[in-house]
Amino acid sequence: MQSERGFEYGVKHIISPMSGSVHDVLLSILELDAQEVTFLLHLGSIYLNHRRILENISVSQGDYLRVHTKPRRFPKGNVDFTKRIVFQNEHFVVVNKVSGIPVHGSVDNIRENLQAYTEEDLNQQLYVTHRLDVPTNGLIVYAKTVEFQSAFNKLLIAREIKKIYRALIEGEAPAQKILTHYMEPSPRAPKVVSHEKKENWQECVLEILETNKHDTHTELKIHLHTGRTHQIRAQLGYEKSPIIGDHTYGAKKRWDEERIELTACELEFTNPLTNEHHHFKI
Repeated sequence: MQSERGFEYGVKHIISPMSGSVHDVLLSILELDAQEVTFLLHLGSIYLNHRRILENISVSQGDYLRVHTKPRRFPKGNVDFTKRIVFQNEHFVVVNKVSGIPVHGSVDNIRENLQAYTEEDLNQQLYVTHRLDVPTNGLIVYAKTVEFQSAFNKLLIAREIKKIYRALIEGEAPAQKILTHYMEPSPRAPKVVSHEKKENWQECVLEILETNKHDTHTELKIHLHTGRTHQIRAQLGYEKSPIIGDHTYGAKKRWDEERIELTACELEFTNPLTNEHHHFKI
């Protein structure tokens, strides 16, 4: 039995009518061939009883299967990710992320992302420390050890990591140099923000350090004080100063690919394991 809930996204919810291999069960129910099922398993697009599976394992009658039949794709293309590495030592690696690729695996695809591509090139497991949106480019830090990951996350919580962004926006810059909003605690996008403080809404603070007016756009240099999902995008969109290409937050759609004019251009922090100070800039 399968449910059409999530149909528009290609998500199939199935109660297995039989016992057997994942291949056999899905081939008997869905309009997929064996090669397609194998590929979905490879991408991590299939879940058994709420746990992602990557192999053709056995299923029992009555088990719950969730299948993402239309996973979002982020192919490597012709990008040489070794050339995107800005710095590395025994604790972490800094990568200059390209637009259009997620920082880490998604619910329907764990193979095609910056973390996986960098791990492949370095032949080493990496750990996520912070995030950039798919259409955003710029500096991202991956930990090489769980110890550094934990230490770096503590720096983030204490706001002891300086993060500078460059944004090209449509229209005029906001009048205020420090923008404070409150974000609705919802996993959905676009994110909703307000100047009004509301119960359980997350505080969002950014500081506009520089404003440069050009003929066709305005360039902002931004110090991000808090790191909420879509924060810069949502705050600037709310102020009617959307980032170029960010049609999700009110800008004109410019390109077919997932790309906006937002760059994480500087990172500065002190390694809590060595007390070595680092400042990266692109």
